[in-house]
Amino acid sequence: MDDFVSERGEKMNQLVFKQFEMTREYFIKNVESISMELNDVQPDGFNNTIHWHTGHVLTITEQTMFGFPNVTTHLPTNYIKLFGNGTKPADWTGNIPTMDQLVVQLKDQLTRLKQIPPEQLDQDLDTPFLGCKTVGELAGLTLMHEATHMGQIQAMKRMIEHVSLKN
Repeated sequence: MDDFVSERGEKMNQLVFKQFEMTREYFIKNVESISMELNDVQPDGFNNTIHWHTGHVLTITEQTMFGFPNVTTHLPTNYIKLFGNGTKPADWTGNIPTMDQLVVQLKDQLTRLKQIPPEQLDQDLDTPFLGCKTVGELAGLTLMHEATHMGQIQAMKRMIEHVSLKN
C-alpha cells in the first residue's frame, strides 16, 4: 500500500511540473504574440500594463518557488520594486528590463522550475501562506496566479486593439 501511495504522490508531483510547463509556454506564446508598441499601453480600467504583468508573473513565481530575493539570485533585486505586489509602471525609475529580457528570464525560470526535486513539493512550509501549507500547495497557488495574469494580459490586448480600431 505504501508503494502505491508513494507512486501516486510522485505522479501528482510530476503533474504539477507538467502544469508549470503548459501554463508558462502558453503565457510566453501570448506575450510574444503582442506587438511591442502595445506592451506599455495602460488601457482605461486597468492598473498596469502588459509589460508589468509579465515582470510581475516572473517576480512572484521567483518569490514563491525560489525564495527571491533572499534565497535565489537569478533576478535583479530591483524587480521587487518594479513588479512586486502594489507596484505600477507609473512609479518606475532606473533600469527597466525589456520585454525580450523578461521572456528570456521566464524561459530560464521554467527550466529551473522543472529541476525542483518532486519530493520537495511534499515539504511543509515554515509558515503557511494564503492557506498553503506545503510547497506543492504553493505551486498550485503560483500556477493560479500566472493564469490569472495571463487572462488580464489577454483582456488588455483586446481592449487596446478595440480602442485602436475605433481611432
